Amino acid sequence: MNSRSVSIGHILPIIVMAMALTGCNPVRDYEAAKLLVDIAAGAKEAPSGDAAEPRRLARNFQVKGVRYHADLYLAGQKPLAAMLLLPGAAEKGKDDPRLQALAMSMARARFAVLVPDLQGFRSLQIGSRDIEDVTRCFYWLATQQDLAPNGRAGLCGISYACGPAVLAALDPLIAQRTRFIMTIGGYYDLVRVLTFFTTGYFEKAGVWQYREPNHYGKWVFVLSNISRLSSKEDQQLFKRMVARKLGDTHAIIDDLADGLSPEGRDFFNFIENRDRTRVTALIGRLPLSIRQEITRLNIAGYDMGRLKAQMIILHGYDDDIIPYTESVALAENIPRSQGSLYLVQGLMHVNLKPRISDIVKLWRALSRLLRVSRQ
Repeated sequence: MNSRSVSIGHILPIIVMAMALTGCNPVRDYEAAKLLVDIAAGAKEAPSGDAAEPRRLARNFQVKGVRYHADLYLAGQKPLAAMLLLPGAAEKGKDDPRLQALAMSMARARFAVLVPDLQGFRSLQIGSRDIEDVTRCFYWLATQQDLAPNGRAGLCGISYACGPAVLAALDPLIAQRTRFIMTIGGYYDLVRVLTFFTTGYFEKAGVWQYREPNHYGKWVFVLSNISRLSSKEDQQLFKRMVARKLGDTHAIIDDLADGLSPEGRDFFNFIENRDRTRVTALIGRLPLSIRQEITRLNIAGYDMGRLKAQMIILHGYDDDIIPYTESVALAENIPRSQGSLYLVQGLMHVNLKPRISDIVKLWRALSRLLRVSRQ
C-alpha cells in the first residue's frame, strides 16, 4: 500500500468501529480522520469538501530586536488554534515540499500554521541557538489573538527540531503559553542518538541492537560543528568530507583525514568510530565547544517535570536516522499525564506511508492533537 492508496473509504470503516468501541467525540474524530487522509495523500489540493483552500502568506515580525521571516498558512475559516511547524535539518527548510504539504493539511484542520525560515535548519548547521529562535517565534505566534484565539497555540517539531521545540517549551517566556507539542521522529538522549549515528547501535529494553543507520544524520552533525574547530585547515577538510559523503555515502575520505590536526583527528575518530563502547570516551576528547553544544541540545539533561504542554509523540519503528526508542524514552521521562506515544510501522522517519494496521494509531494521535489544541 502506498501513501495515495489510503482513502476515506479505507479509513472510515475502521475508525467508525473504533469510535463505537471507545465512545469518542464523533465530530472531532471525524475531523481527525479527514486530517489523516489529507496528510497521507501528501497533496496540496484539498481532498474534497467546500472549505476554502489555505493560503500561504509571507510574514515578517520582530521579537526582542531580532527579525524573522516565515510562511503563514491560513484557511478560509477562522483558526481554532495556532501551530509553529518546525522542519528538521533539511536544505530547503520551509520550502521543502513535504513540509509545505503538511502545513496545508494542518491549515485545512483550522490551525494557523507558522513555518519560520530558520537559517540553522536550512543550512544544515543546527545548534543550540535554534532553541532561542524557536522560543521567540512561538512567543510572537501565541500572542497573536487572530491566529491563536484564547492563547491556543503549540508546536510541531520534526526529527531534530523535536529538541529545540521541547527545550523552548521549558523557557519561562513561553512555558505557560505552550498548550501542546507534537513530535515526529524526535529524540530524547542526544548521546544515544550520536551512538546510533556513528555505530548503528541502539538500546531496546536494556539490550543493544544493530540497524544500519542512514548516515545523513552523522554528516549533518559534522557540518553543524565544523565552525567550532579551531583550525581553518581542519574546517576546510571536513567541508570537503561532507560534500563527498552527502553526494556518495561510500566515498573515500581517508586522504583528507591525513591532513588533520590532532584536534581534527579527534573529531574524525569520533565520527568514524563503529564501537559503541568507545562513544563516551571519544565524545570526551571532542573540543569543549562541541561538547557544550551536545549538552545544550540534550533533552535528557533537563528537568522535564517543568514541562507544561501536552505531548503527542509519533515515531516509526523502521526509522533509520533516529531510532524509535528515543521517542519511547521521551515519553517515559515526561509527566505521565502529559504524554501520549504512538509507534507505527508506516513511518520512515518523516515519510508517511500508512498501512492498514497503522490507521487507528495515527487517527488516535491526530484526534488527541485536535483535542488538546482546542481546550
